[in-house]
Amino acid sequence: MKKFILFLLLFPAISFSQDDLLAGTDSIAVKEKVVSAFKALKIVNLESTKLAAKGDLYFIVAHRFGSVKDGFEGFFGLDNAVTQLKFVYGLTEKLTISGARSEQAYDFSTKYTLINQMKEGFPITIAGFTSLAINNTLKESLYPNLTFDDRLTYVQQLLLSRKFSEKLSLEMAPTIFHQNFIDNPAQENTQYAIGFGGRYKLSKRWSLNVDYAAHMNRASNSLYKNPLSIGFDLETGGHVFQMHFTSSQGIHEAGYLGQTTGDWTKGNVFFGFNLLRVF
Repeated sequence: MKKFILFLLLFPAISFSQDDLLAGTDSIAVKEKVVSAFKALKIVNLESTKLAAKGDLYFIVAHRFGSVKDGFEGFFGLDNAVTQLKFVYGLTEKLTISGARSEQAYDFSTKYTLINQMKEGFPITIAGFTSLAINNTLKESLYPNLTFDDRLTYVQQLLLSRKFSEKLSLEMAPTIFHQNFIDNPAQENTQYAIGFGGRYKLSKRWSLNVDYAAHMNRASNSLYKNPLSIGFDLETGGHVFQMHFTSSQGIHEAGYLGQTTGDWTKGNVFFGFNLLRVF
């Protein structure tokens, strides 16, 4: 298992050493590249294989209201909301960098294309996603021995997508994330998950999006659940507006992968949206 973890963590470095070979492939088959498997940078919570174009700057507002289960007492979710502000920049055609801030964490990430799906060639798009989150919910008053390193969470994902038709795209995302601080002694710091997501185009501007993540080594006494999200994308000129219901109020990767509290079977879900603007 340790060798497998090491391989995934080193995978970006290995892949970039092959840039010349991949560049040669792209130069030959660039006109046959499959595009627009996903219109937004995220499916709902799960990162998609779409990257920002070189030189494009995205400003993203991601918002999750409180649980609709709170009813009138919680103003049907308007109280206790969570908001993330994020900037994403296309450094090259194959590399995107980003920085974000929410009530839960500071989050810095990179996403990079390893190989593209071709119309008559390679059957899938493969991308990598790496992030570093700084948890700002931990209070020194509760944990007097807390250090800065305790706040760090590392995430590594391999994103595998295929556009089956003009309407249907699917994705799978094997994931490793490591939290330096966990308040449950039974939970391992290094955790594994596998995400699944898809997009079905309903019309020229609307699509139905779904994603889900299965946690592979959650402690048996954990109160957390696997996140399930269902939503719609609306393309409106210069931006994409994503509206959804999700069982996770967490927005950054460790938040929704490892600390989802909602439960669809009990009506404990959160309405939210992602608003993307490109400059």
